[in-house]
Amino acid sequence: MTFHIEGAARRLLTRWGPALPLLAFTFATLVLPALRLVHDTFALPDGTYGLGHITKVIANPVDRQAVAGSLALGFVQATLATAIGAPAAWLITRMRLGGRAFWLSLMNVAANFAGIGLAFGFVALIGSTGMLTLVLRALLGVEDNPFPSTGSFSGMNIVYLYFNVPMFVLLTLPALSVLKEDWQEAAAVCKATRWQFWRHVGIPVLAPFVVAGWLLVFTWTIGVYAVAYAVAASPGSQKLITLQIGTTLETSVFGLGRAAVLSVLLMILAVGATVLYRQCLKRAARWL
Repeated sequence: MTFHIEGAARRLLTRWGPALPLLAFTFATLVLPALRLVHDTFALPDGTYGLGHITKVIANPVDRQAVAGSLALGFVQATLATAIGAPAAWLITRMRLGGRAFWLSLMNVAANFAGIGLAFGFVALIGSTGMLTLVLRALLGVEDNPFPSTGSFSGMNIVYLYFNVPMFVLLTLPALSVLKEDWQEAAAVCKATRWQFWRHVGIPVLAPFVVAGWLLVFTWTIGVYAVAYAVAASPGSQKLITLQIGTTLETSVFGLGRAAVLSVLLMILAVGATVLYRQCLKRAARWL
């Protein structure tokens, strides 16, 4: 019996031993903070537990605007990134090796160029005194800024598309290899038109991958903080969940319970999107 126990422990250590440092790091940086946020969401100042913080967030019109703004921005960004990125990814797969390598390099750079640097670049380009704005004023005599404020809903959509479209392309590009050329040849032999092939084969096969990419872009968009913080400097800027969390942590006027509630809401959205993402991949895996 002792021999079997020692053998099982040795096999367990062999399988999971190399992953233990990563698991410990994940537990310390993800699980423990998440549990603390859940605790702070329900912990009241008098030492009891209740829904007081959640009620305050629901009653606060600014917080409601932030939740609605984040959901709307995530939905619009995911939809636009899908509408632009899916055809772009398909075109890249049809290119020769040299052209494909060039566009993939460009997409990698654009997808990873985010944060404060990207926000500064757009402010310097289409801001009220941006380079492109000044050029249009000089050439066309335009007095007002023809571009929306970078902190507005429309302005944020312009800024976010810069890295969301390349990210969607990079996420869905491997999935396009699922469509095999012999499928199209078989459809042509059966005298199916190109539209019939895409309707009955191409779109049903690629749809789970496209939806999975949509979910990832949506989740990424509602969780971005650095870009939103840099472009939303004016008082009339778009309200977002991440900005409200940052403001609460900086001022602590309403206590940290408000930030905890909004953070838990972000976690719920992220977990829900991840579960749907896994379901999409499981449905798509039958074609692999």
